[in-house]
Amino acid sequence: MMNDPRIPIRFIVRPEDRLATEAAITDGAAAFPPGVAVVRFRPVRAQAGHRAGCTCCTPRGPAAEALARLFLARARGEVAFFTGIAALAESAEGAAAIRAALEGDVTAVARFRSV
Repeated sequence: MMNDPRIPIRFIVRPEDRLATEAAITDGAAAFPPGVAVVRFRPVRAQAGHRAGCTCCTPRGPAAEALARLFLARARGEVAFFTGIAALAESAEGAAAIRAALEGDVTAVARFRSV
């Protein structure tokens, strides 16, 4: 079995659950320690019959855009190098947006994996 080179993303409950080598993504105002690379996004409220971030409502979901910003900041050396991402979803919509990015956004799927 080959190692998966994509950056792992794991869901956490509190900022303190983040590992020292992880960056963070959140849909809320959680406070992370200074120096931690954090991206924030606002989930799109789903319309009746649509899941959050569906392709007919948004070309690219807000969580996928946030992950792309974080990945580029790492590649450019603008943030400390991280080996994983801690996902702190403060709402059901935020969790759904992150999961949608990890399942349906081609670029996010190529760069990240859920653990």
